[in-house]
Amino acid sequence: MAEHTHDGGTPHATNGTSGNTHQATHQDTDHSGPRHGGLNLHEDADNAADMWDGMYKERPKVWSGNPNPQLVAEVAGLHAGTALDLGCGEGADAIWLAGQGWMVTGMDVSAVALERAAAHAEESGHADRITWQQQDLADWQPEPIFDLVSAQFLHSPLLPWRDSVASAAAAVAPGGTLLVVGHHPHGLAPWSHHRETGMFFSPEQLAGSLRLDREPWFVNVLTSRERTITGPEGGTATVLDTVLRATKHP
Repeated sequence: MAEHTHDGGTPHATNGTSGNTHQATHQDTDHSGPRHGGLNLHEDADNAADMWDGMYKERPKVWSGNPNPQLVAEVAGLHAGTALDLGCGEGADAIWLAGQGWMVTGMDVSAVALERAAAHAEESGHADRITWQQQDLADWQPEPIFDLVSAQFLHSPLLPWRDSVASAAAAVAPGGTLLVVGHHPHGLAPWSHHRETGMFFSPEQLAGSLRLDREPWFVNVLTSRERTITGPEGGTATVLDTVLRATKHP
């Protein structure tokens, strides 16, 4: 099993319409089976890598190529250091961070996504600031070495979100920043077929899971935030993001 990032906006559309963000919200265009952003999630695959590789192979470009807006909003004022982008997909968040001066590790379970991410990084001129790593989060043993750990929309049918955010938190160095952004269970797009609300989390659920009232964290931001996205048929909707930014005590 593996966790893998999903985007907070609309997948890159074949008609030239881009989504709002690098990852994609749960926007399905048919009812033929498990879908993510109109793409088959390939849940019958033998393992997580095959599942996500299968999804990426359906289109030459899945995500819009823009960084997630909550990442931009929360990280823009931080002092650049080392960063980990969990579930980096096709690389837009990692490339944006590198452009801001961070030394970035982009991690994903999909070799197809990582190959595209590396190519995009070369095109951007920031490849020398990014290391790409293929990793199944279900098997990952994090070490607390990163000044920033970004977990953007880590929603998967294979790995509980509580496990994903716990791993993200464990990778933050003392004095570093944890940024977790996810879909609020009561703020999904109206065209979404993903109604298994247990895959998503509210700010209160996130705080409880991470024991933010007891563990060594200073909470900078813990909120839900509205955002407008464009749907698969061109219509717009307001969705709700859960946003956490916290600093680990030195």
